[in-house]
Amino acid sequence: MQKNNGIIANGGSNVVGNAVASGRNASAEVRGSGLNQTGGGQQHSPQEIGDLLSRLIEELGRSDHPDRADLIEAAEDAREEVASPAPRKGKLRTFAMGLVTAVPGVTALAALAKTIEEAVRGL
Repeated sequence: MQKNNGIIANGGSNVVGNAVASGRNASAEVRGSGLNQTGGGQQHSPQEIGDLLSRLIEELGRSDHPDRADLIEAAEDAREEVASPAPRKGKLRTFAMGLVTAVPGVTALAALAKTIEEAVRGL
């Protein structure tokens, strides 16, 4: 068998890194440099997610994003939620998905939003 250091895609619908798979039972895998990504990203602790949200709040405070006040308020709510004894994952996922769509075109915020979304997904 020959080693594949490219994109492997098979099955329903999934996106990982720069690999996209679609169709019945899709999966996507990126291989190369010894690192395999198969979706979900790294698992983050609630403390780490809280720290990411704090960074987001700071970045939004310095930005000129037209909805920054609303985004800051939503991020503060999410930070409180993730710090609670029993965080509501559905509420955090909804926030994270909305955040990713709210900040396109703002590179630093978009990258941070994606990191938060992946971290929340790993809870």
